[in-house]
Order: sequence, then structure tokens, then C-alpha cells
Amino acid sequence: MPFVEDGEKPALVDGWFRWQGELARVTRAWCDNNNHLNMGYYLVIFDYQTDRLWPVLGIGGALRARGLTTFAVESWLDYQREMLEHDPLGSESRVLDFDDKRLMVEHRMFHHTEGWTTSMNEVLYLCVDATTRKVAKWPEDVRARFAEVAVRQDARRLTMKRRA
Repeated sequence: MPFVEDGEKPALVDGWFRWQGELARVTRAWCDNNNHLNMGYYLVIFDYQTDRLWPVLGIGGALRARGLTTFAVESWLDYQREMLEHDPLGSESRVLDFDDKRLMVEHRMFHHTEGWTTSMNEVLYLCVDATTRKVAKWPEDVRARFAEVAVRQDARRLTMKRRA
């Protein structure tokens, strides 16, 4: 379910990028023996949300055209409430923080029609040179876009600090 670069544009509300349309619906194939969304699919769905967010931030295809890409290097998620087969999924995202080479994003997954939160996800991304596969600096215009939208808030679980 890759998203097209010219798909629905979100509103920016209190730092959150919010889309009106559903992200997906829970399918039978995504459900486990308890008849709810299997834990592994939460991360798949959050990755779909990332694909939807990247064009808004000027990354994704635009970044790849420059020979750069993003790698997720750390992720944390929680499970707050179960989602059942056929439930409509919504998701919103915000940029928590960034520096020259890193980007911290938070996603929230919710029941699209009822609005309650089902899961939260924090992800730390790196800018990577697609040829050398080495960490690179974000282009200046991308950093400027991050600065426009970042809420400059610490993540709940992850950190921007480099680990030893």
C-alpha cells in the first residue's frame, strides 16, 4: 500500500500532520488467533504512515532523487487498545526533533471514526547516502522544513543522543 507522492495533503494541527482519509482497514490476514490486529502489523501500518508523511516533509522521492534516503535505526511502540477486523485505521504524525543527520518522528494510530488511540510509535531516522550507505547530512532545505514543523519535544522512550 505505498502512497503516491501527490496524494491527500494533511492539515497541520498543534504540530500533528492529520489526514482526513483512512490509512487502512484491518484485514483478516492481519489478525491473529485472538481476532485482533496482530502485533507485527502495527509496525507495518506505522511504516505506511511514514510513507504518507515523507512527501510532506520534502523527503521520500525528492530525497532519493538527490542520492539520499532514510534508514530507521530505532523504533518503539505501545499497544493501548485492540483493533478488530474491518476497523478503520487513522494515523497522524509529528516531527519531535531533528539535527544535521537525525530525525525523530512520533506517529499515533487511532480508530478512524471513533477517534480513540490504539497505538503510539516513535522512530529515529538517519539521513543516508544511498550510494555509500553512510550517514549523511540532511540538505539545507530539508532541515529548514523540519524547523518549520518540529515541536522540539523529547520522545517518551527514544533519544536523539548518540549511544556509545
